[in-house]
Amino acid sequence: MRIRIVHGIALLSTGLLAGAFGYGAANLVPTFHAVPLGMRLSFHAELMKMNGITMQAAMGTAFLSSLTLAVLAGGRFRLTAGAASLLTLASFLITRFGNVPINGQIKRWAVTSAPAEHAEILGRWELFNTMRTLTALAAFGLLIVLAVRGLRTVTCPAHDRAESPALPSETVA
Repeated sequence: MRIRIVHGIALLSTGLLAGAFGYGAANLVPTFHAVPLGMRLSFHAELMKMNGITMQAAMGTAFLSSLTLAVLAGGRFRLTAGAASLLTLASFLITRFGNVPINGQIKRWAVTSAPAEHAEILGRWELFNTMRTLTALAAFGLLIVLAVRGLRTVTCPAHDRAESPALPSETVA
């Protein structure tokens, strides 16, 4: 029972993380391109004030719950959950060492002016944003696979399970 709760928390938190990053990639980034630079910088700086707390909480919860799931699980289930936790860690590291320093620059530009090379710097921010979005989405996908495989063992007839090797939910304590 405990492993199902941890799996649920991992699914929820990685889903929120992937959804938030995905929304940003699909909607905010194109909007940033459609508005004047000053508006983008002001909005981006304000948005990061709010995101600082919520996204760190989502990344932390996604990482810890996926890691806990890997510790509690066995077999392939453990490896897959471990891979999900590494992917959420990658999202955090990309954000912390890629996006956050650029966010600091954007914050300064919003009250002063952007340098001549601002387009290149903003392009790097978008690359980091795409990378963290993909890693979060991959982590969420792996946890969905675990959920689907676990559900499959419940719905398989007993005689099918007797002939097949143990599936992840059968190896979990």
